[in-house]
Amino acid sequence: MTQLNQLFEADRAHFMHPSTHAHDHASGALPGRIVTGAKGIRIEDHQGKTYIDAFAGLYCVNIGYGRTEVADAIYEQAKKLAYYHTYVGHSTDTIIELSSRIIDWAPAGMKKVYYGMSGSDANETQIKLAWYYNNVKGRPDKKKIISRQRGYHGSGIVTGSLTGLPSFHQYFDLPLERVKHTVCPHWYRQAPAGMNETQFVAYCVDELERLIAEEGADTIAAFIGEPVMGTGGILPPPDGYWPAIQQVLKKHDILLISDEVVCGFGRLGSKMGAQHYGIQPDLITVAKGLTSAYAPLSGVIVGEGVWDVIDKASQEFGAMGHGWTYSGHPVCAAAALANLEILERENITQNAAQTGAYLLEQLHAAFDDHPMVGEVRGAGMLAALEFMADKDERRAFDPTLKVGPRVSAAAMQRGLIARAMPHGDILGFAPPLVATRADVDEIVRLARGAVDEIAAEVHGQPATA
Repeated sequence: MTQLNQLFEADRAHFMHPSTHAHDHASGALPGRIVTGAKGIRIEDHQGKTYIDAFAGLYCVNIGYGRTEVADAIYEQAKKLAYYHTYVGHSTDTIIELSSRIIDWAPAGMKKVYYGMSGSDANETQIKLAWYYNNVKGRPDKKKIISRQRGYHGSGIVTGSLTGLPSFHQYFDLPLERVKHTVCPHWYRQAPAGMNETQFVAYCVDELERLIAEEGADTIAAFIGEPVMGTGGILPPPDGYWPAIQQVLKKHDILLISDEVVCGFGRLGSKMGAQHYGIQPDLITVAKGLTSAYAPLSGVIVGEGVWDVIDKASQEFGAMGHGWTYSGHPVCAAAALANLEILERENITQNAAQTGAYLLEQLHAAFDDHPMVGEVRGAGMLAALEFMADKDERRAFDPTLKVGPRVSAAAMQRGLIARAMPHGDILGFAPPLVATRADVDEIVRLARGAVDEIAAEVHGQPATA
């Protein structure tokens, strides 16, 4: 047996993969792929085949692969101090510097950073803070969290409940009772017939107000939302959505948590999604682009108003009983500092704005008139195609046809990684922020070939090369 075969056998025997069909993987029915290297926006697999990674791993390799500056920073930190905890006031120079840098990236009014290892654990922390905040303010009933249908906020117990995608609830006894979901702000698929985008924003506001009235504002602690929905389908909000939603939350004294795990650190062509849409959050969640996934690190950015309550509470109740062993890990902090240095030095956020606009422009040019594409959408370096059986009637394909996954697989055969998004026939794009216009041209060309191939199978229209 070759070494490669042994690797695949061991993988099937011992590795439990996330979001993977357990039996198909273990039995070998699901073909495996071992990634052996990467550079720029491309990865290489065990067969020596290269692929354009038009999804940046999982929206996270913002600076691209193979940046030796980050590897060197990790190495130097590991030699000097690989680990020490940050409990009871212990700190390191790296985490102190990183905290200041993150506050510089954040919108005005943010005060402190609490660290974890993933977006999921950061959002678990967010909910604990919202509950703590209301308890110390003498509001023990103000504990419910409003999320949105199709939103994604993690895979934990509370965070899996926040996630508004049924597959993350199935057989897990989720969502928890304290989590409520309001309408997804996707005009194309969610708006009642005949409603324009302005009317749809008013509809979203009315639905939120209705939910708050049903539950009671004095029972609702926080509202959590991604500036642009990611895993739910890469869904930019309609114009005016965030200002209108914020007015409702302020009126009812409900905290706003901006989940920037995907949108933060340049992805939208702005420092954060909050600045992009004029959001004034009480709390912000970051991860992914904080280190460009060179090391696992997440953060909860705490606004001044929430911090003031925590500060005063400590004087009466003592230290807050919440902590992670690896909070503020110095090696991860070193990776983040090197990553932020690259983002700033190379003006990568500006490139994301300009190249992202070009990506959306080219996708519109290639697919607006395509009979299988109902909607082209995007913001910054995020974009998606939504496939429809009848684009004029907005009639979806039979889910058993698996049109989205088939297009994704056809793209993969052509050397392009674009993600089949869950709960819809949607192909998502989130390239590294260092992608060029030439890269975009190649991404769109390969995507068009993949879409035409599956369209020929589904509709009987000719395929292109």
